Amino acid sequence: MTPTPRADGIDIRPITDAEFGEWLRAVNTGFLRAPAVSDEEREGRRRRFVPGRYLGAFDAGRCVATFRSFAQELTVVGGATVPADAVSGVTVTATHRRRGLLSGMMARDLAAAKERGDVVATLIAAEYPIYGRYGFGPATWTAEWTVDVPRAGLDARWAGPADGGRIDLVDGEEARKLGPDLHDRLRRARPGLVDRDELWWQLDTGAVRFDPSWKQPFFAVYRSASGEVEGLAVYEVDDNWGDGKLQPLNTATVRWLIGTTPAAERALWQYLCSIDWVARVKSGPRAPDDLLPHFLPDPRAARITSLADWLWVRILDVVRALEARTYEGEGALVLEVAGVDGLTGGRYRLEASADGASCKPTTQSADVTLGLGDLGALWLGDESAVRLAALGRVREERAGAARKADALLRTSRRPWCPDMF
Repeated sequence: MTPTPRADGIDIRPITDAEFGEWLRAVNTGFLRAPAVSDEEREGRRRRFVPGRYLGAFDAGRCVATFRSFAQELTVVGGATVPADAVSGVTVTATHRRRGLLSGMMARDLAAAKERGDVVATLIAAEYPIYGRYGFGPATWTAEWTVDVPRAGLDARWAGPADGGRIDLVDGEEARKLGPDLHDRLRRARPGLVDRDELWWQLDTGAVRFDPSWKQPFFAVYRSASGEVEGLAVYEVDDNWGDGKLQPLNTATVRWLIGTTPAAERALWQYLCSIDWVARVKSGPRAPDDLLPHFLPDPRAARITSLADWLWVRILDVVRALEARTYEGEGALVLEVAGVDGLTGGRYRLEASADGASCKPTTQSADVTLGLGDLGALWLGDESAVRLAALGRVREERAGAARKADALLRTSRRPWCPDMF
């Protein structure tokens, strides 16, 4: 890609390898971190550098805006995966706001993603109002529970899973061996999950370190009665003995916990709530319909302490996106999708059944009209077309069409993405 010519002399272009340190300085500045970049941090973060996927806006040679994307696999309803353009590292230096720098970088990246054949683009939005104008919509939400352990009502004599399984504490090296296969099994079954590459596992388990704040966590593995690894929890514990230093009031904070069976999740949560000296357990990012509270004798012991939108999706190929997923209902629906930037939009007829789905451009009259971001919010089954119609974001062209859309698109369990990127 050649630099984008601008009247103000700012060039938007892919960075070179030699400019990586300057680009990283701008990222740190944008995220209000210390701008100076150590050699260790620069070389560590360079491991993710892919030429052409890192964009910068340069004013007189200084990087004043940043943007990167990388290849990602996203699981859709039914267990299939689609190629995604994962967007991250987006900043605009405070001195250069309101000059269209983000819009310029976003347009270049989405055009390249469309040309590559990516079905969607994804991101985690630091600020809600920004990304809707580029066609993104919140497709998953995340909740965090705080468990009051004494109130939970678990038997203080709990000594392990009652189903014949077992929990073992392992080190980072063992977690790095067991985790990838376990995570792959889970992500094939839960819409919203994304793949984790080898570097992700190295960073999470401490094999590669360039963040000075990184702390060695605990790794707890659940094995079923047959010996199969079905769950893994990664957590850390603070050191809090109260004001009088006479009563342990420690909090176990879960970085992430995954289980391929409800039995694995139940055993891991009960284990975490049975650790001596732990008075609270913070769940880390969970789906809003997570089973955690109901694994406790007193579900009210688990309070939702944060609830927020999480994974945002921008559809790049409507046909492939709607044909990739499965549907719990059967029927046909004509959607008028308002485009954003000429890359996506149009009128499509979706025909869905238990045997699969077909989506084709059509000239038939629309049943519903909606924006691209709202299609992204509906696509993984989390949002309701009826709710969006009540908000004026989906327009019914035929009476009852929003309910019909919900019958096709919504899922019995909510999608979930536990990862930050």
